[in-house]
Amino acid sequence: MTDVGAMPEEAPTPEPPLTVRTGTVRIDDLDTFLASVREVSAETGAVVQTFDADLVVSEDALRLATRLAARAIARDEAVARDPAVEILLYVAGCRQIERALRFGVSEGRTRATVVIADFGDVPGAERPTADLDAAATRVEEWFEGGAGSDRNGTDRSFDTAAIRDWYGVTDRELDATAGDLVAVVHERIALLDVEK
Repeated sequence: MTDVGAMPEEAPTPEPPLTVRTGTVRIDDLDTFLASVREVSAETGAVVQTFDADLVVSEDALRLATRLAARAIARDEAVARDPAVEILLYVAGCRQIERALRFGVSEGRTRATVVIADFGDVPGAERPTADLDAAATRVEEWFEGGAGSDRNGTDRSFDTAAIRDWYGVTDRELDATAGDLVAVVHERIALLDVEK
């Protein structure tokens, strides 16, 4: 017998497999570079999003943002139609695409962090199963010296002042928390759902 008043069970949060690569890239023309990002995505089925590495506090932040983006898509609550853009919004901790684009890469020689994810099993994403290895190999070709000096995400230096400014983190807030700046940013990413 079914309990008429029972709430339906919520589907588990999808956790798309992902890999992260960081290295130095030389971007002579941003449109050409973004076309190569789209090409890797189209050829491998992977969701590929690039970030200015100085604005990424941790690989855990990228994993959290990717998981929350997948959940938003599965619940039909996503702001963006493209999973890569939804990931960008979560990492930036904002719902305005134009503002979040500041987290992306720009022309010149710069450190970039790239999320490569498989949204093939995320309900509503309408993506094929991705070949993450093939996508990662293609992404590594963008880096000076191949895979980059911190291929496995071990180098996570970031611009503290830029991060504090972006997320509006004050000395008072840092003093009042048990964690550090990274923990505050993780909280901002998680709280984005509350702000919808």
